[in-house]
Amino acid sequence: MNNKLIALFIVGIAMVAAAGCMGFPAANFDPSSASRDMSNGLLQSESKVAYAGDAASLPMPTSTPSQSGSGTSGIETKIIKTAFLTIEVKDVPGSVETLKNLASQKGGYVSSTNIQKNYNNRLSGSVILRVPAAEFENTLTGIKVIGTVKSVSTQGQDVTEEYVDLQAQKISYQNQLTQYNEIMKKAVKVDDVITVQQQIDRVQTELNRLEGRLKYLDSRIDLSTITVNLQEPEPVGGETGHNFISTINEGIAGFFGMIDAIIIILFTLVPLIIVGGAGYAIYRWRKGRKGAAPPELSEKK
Repeated sequence: MNNKLIALFIVGIAMVAAAGCMGFPAANFDPSSASRDMSNGLLQSESKVAYAGDAASLPMPTSTPSQSGSGTSGIETKIIKTAFLTIEVKDVPGSVETLKNLASQKGGYVSSTNIQKNYNNRLSGSVILRVPAAEFENTLTGIKVIGTVKSVSTQGQDVTEEYVDLQAQKISYQNQLTQYNEIMKKAVKVDDVITVQQQIDRVQTELNRLEGRLKYLDSRIDLSTITVNLQEPEPVGGETGHNFISTINEGIAGFFGMIDAIIIILFTLVPLIIVGGAGYAIYRWRKGRKGAAPPELSEKK
């Protein structure tokens, strides 16, 4: 019996020592109280995420590392190709139709045309073609054969860095939108719903802007732009021969020009004529009075 009491005493001492080593005061430790504290902490943490009352507790935009610069290996290069040509052709309207057919054959289209007549009755025009980037060089070759090339200029704008950055921002905003929609499902208070909805609208607006810019770049990248200026050649030796109608027009223009000059001179001289006439009239009046004075003096004598 004594041996049992001694064994129980030793076990009790061992339990007390173990409790001291673990850092829990044996006298004050309450398992049920610890469980309640942990439960309250988890609920408070979940409440902060699910029912945020202000923008500070909502998910903020995260910067996604850009894959531009030296990290663009393996990324398709995005180039916007453009060209400007001036070509001398004998038939401007016919050349415009030729360019329309050429663009259609290359899988593109003509976005605009313009034909006009110059002061010397020579026709000129401009045509803007949109063709697939893969057919850019072939289209240029086809354009050059329709006439005499006076000038040609090509440019290639590399927009790879901008394109990659826009895609990274788009993914970031899409992730934010997903998070806000999940928070909206759990929101209960009116203030929380309004706050989250404002953030959703903001993110959606930015997402729409990015998608619009990406679509614009895709259009410029996929379809190259070629502007062709067409002009008819000058006659050999310039404008030769007598043109009777032009001579009459020049004579009429000279006649009206002379009339205009006379009118300008008259209106310029009218003030001088008025002032000169008034001065001359005063002079004659005073001279007349002086001439009448001597006879009066002779009568008095």
